Amino acid sequence: MSKIIAIANQKGGVGKSTTAVNLSACLAVAEKRVLVIDFDPQANTTSGMGYDKHSIENSVYDVIVGGTTLSEVITSTDIDYLKLAPSSIDLVGAEVELVNQENRENRLRAALSAESDNYDYIFIDCPPSLGLLTLNALVAAQTILIPIQCEFYALEGLGQLLRTIELVRSNLNRELEIEGILLTMYDSRLNLSRQVADEARKHFDGQVFNTVIHRNVRLSEAPSFGKPIVFYDAVSTGAKNYLQLAEEFLNHD
Repeated sequence: MSKIIAIANQKGGVGKSTTAVNLSACLAVAEKRVLVIDFDPQANTTSGMGYDKHSIENSVYDVIVGGTTLSEVITSTDIDYLKLAPSSIDLVGAEVELVNQENRENRLRAALSAESDNYDYIFIDCPPSLGLLTLNALVAAQTILIPIQCEFYALEGLGQLLRTIELVRSNLNRELEIEGILLTMYDSRLNLSRQVADEARKHFDGQVFNTVIHRNVRLSEAPSFGKPIVFYDAVSTGAKNYLQLAEEFLNHD
């Protein structure tokens, strides 16, 4: 039975796709069977795994709106044990198309039911919003991993996400728990980064990962080459951070 983890934060640019690509790759290197579902119309996870997001023929859009099975869109990656359900720009229209549909918040959960025995972990990379796509992810998931950027407004809006999680837990998915809060884009030279980290750990005692993802040029470069950081530069700070996160994630699990 798969463990299903949504990677979500309604703020953009906090490292959701970076975490989806690199944490899943590190777990796959450890020979865990992993599926990543790119549920963001920007399709950054899809391109970060080496696919041209403009030439995707079948994507998760076809699963959510068109009735295609998930197995029909899942594709292999260059990494053994790691599979991808790609996104496409078509997903932009999914929320409008689903708005009058019955059980619209359960589309992804239903699609995943046939795949739950095929993987150890399924990650869902959510769009930077709290709309119907993210709601589908939270209904389908068992846990939510929340990346937050170590910057001034990092914790702003997090309360709204936590309220959404409570509403989902109360009405649609009682199993949903917080996997952890991940501090990203950390710069140890800046007092601000340390202050944000301290504040997050104070407010969310025991829920913040010990691993911190540092600002790293090589980590930023890797997506343009369509490679996870462990295959782009295995000795970089970014690779070491995500390998450490994978180890912590497995121990936490």
